[in-house]
Amino acid sequence: MSPSSFIPLIALVTLAVIAIWVLSSALFTVEQQTAAVIERFGKFLRLADAGLGFKIPIIDRINQRVSLRVQQLDVTVESKSKDNVFVELAIVIQYQVREDRIQDAVYRLTDHQRQIESYVFDVVRAQVPIMTLEEAFENKDSIATAVDTDLTGRMEQYGYEIVNVLVNDIDPDERVKVAMNEVQAAHREREAAVQRAEANRITLVKQAEAEAESKKLQGEGLANQRKAIAQGLRDSVELVRGTNADDRVDERSLMDLLLLGQWMDTQKEIAAGSKSTVIFMPNNPGAVSDIAQQIRTSILSAEAANLGVDPAPGR
Repeated sequence: MSPSSFIPLIALVTLAVIAIWVLSSALFTVEQQTAAVIERFGKFLRLADAGLGFKIPIIDRINQRVSLRVQQLDVTVESKSKDNVFVELAIVIQYQVREDRIQDAVYRLTDHQRQIESYVFDVVRAQVPIMTLEEAFENKDSIATAVDTDLTGRMEQYGYEIVNVLVNDIDPDERVKVAMNEVQAAHREREAAVQRAEANRITLVKQAEAEAESKKLQGEGLANQRKAIAQGLRDSVELVRGTNADDRVDERSLMDLLLLGQWMDTQKEIAAGSKSTVIFMPNNPGAVSDIAQQIRTSILSAEAANLGVDPAPGR
């Protein structure tokens, strides 16, 4: 093949390479939820939506591809509370570029993330110093609302929409957390001590009430027992009077007779009790007369006291 025959071949190859380069430079693709910013000689020309696009090579170029998805920015802010405690707040900003304001988002801000961080620092450091540490924990939502309100108004002019603001964590110094835990532990222990004391008080009150009720019932039982004994004695006296034709049997003899029976029953009950108990007491029938005499003397003394007279005149 002569050298002259290589010239058309080289020209064809060169044209093919140029055609491929032009075609590859003219055609481009854009992903879903993304917009491509097309410039012509450094000036904004148009926006290309998702799909296959075309631009004039050399003249047009893609400045950047802007994501329309919701993006997240994590910001850590250190601030001092009202009670002079330094805390770190972990704040999450969820935002996205508005489809109708893509041009503003691209050309009006150089670094939108640093701009958002600056606004977050400004708002948080204005809110936290007016709260104590406990109030900051209790008002996380109010801090997030303040940041959301401020960012929405400021970033809207740049084509950004604030979707949500979250205060994920408030982290004080480790020594402060230890001290707070100790305070809470002491507070809980004090409450537990109060509750235990109240429980003990209720237990003692209930025991006292139960004991008082028990003694009351015992007293009523003893009174009923003595009443029954007195009724039995009276019935026994009436029975003896009704069956004895001898008028010489007076009330004193009847009383001695009944007391003798009670005395024997008492000795029987004592003997049936615990064998380890030793009681010394008179057991002859004559002791019954002494007891009866003591009972009559006590009765006369009580009656004399009620009447206001001397039970033993002449002493």
